[in-house]
Amino acid sequence: MSSAVPFWVVIPAAGIGQRMQADRPKQYLPLKGKALIEHTLDCFLDHPDLRGLMVCLADNDGYWQQLACATDARIQCCSGGRERADSVLNGLLALQQQGAQAADWVLVHDAARPNLARKDLDKLLSQLATDPVGGLLAVPVRDTLKQAGPDGRVRNTPDRSQFWQAYTPQMFRLGALQQALSAALAAGATITDEASAMEWSGHAPRLIEGRADNIKVTRPEDLAWLDR
Repeated sequence: MSSAVPFWVVIPAAGIGQRMQADRPKQYLPLKGKALIEHTLDCFLDHPDLRGLMVCLADNDGYWQQLACATDARIQCCSGGRERADSVLNGLLALQQQGAQAADWVLVHDAARPNLARKDLDKLLSQLATDPVGGLLAVPVRDTLKQAGPDGRVRNTPDRSQFWQAYTPQMFRLGALQQALSAALAAGATITDEASAMEWSGHAPRLIEGRADNIKVTRPEDLAWLDR
């Protein structure tokens, strides 16, 4: 069922995924007959409210054009940046050139997170449709957390009920996210995801609980788990 919330998507895909120790960037590794990034895109391309999708690629990317989805008219590409925040900012600027407006919703999703469930996507869209800030899919931390000291020993055990693991997509208004990313980068702030840029700008993104199996492939065992 349609969420009736039109949205754009930015996929930062300029990374090389060094921890995978593979012969290519991890988003192009094979998974069940397709490249990992093709599975990532499928959930959005199957959605009736998608307005357009921007993939941010490394300038020397030699794999994208080999994919069948590279010819899909709904997908456009732009140059990525040195860091994730740079790539996302480039993607937002490119979307504006495609007609996206400052008040439009934009979802940013990891290229190597191929197991997004359609129900989670619709949940995010519907629950944030009228939110003044936006938010992100996340999962409450299940395991006991330990804070380590510089000597590698446990310093304390924080209350895990206060902690969530941040996932993607992360959903914000284009103009607000663009402004937050630009200001944070100019200030040299440490930005690890879009929500952290919004937080740095004084906003409080909303946490939307999603499925724990919406994993990001970072190590070989992650890909093996998805391919089981």
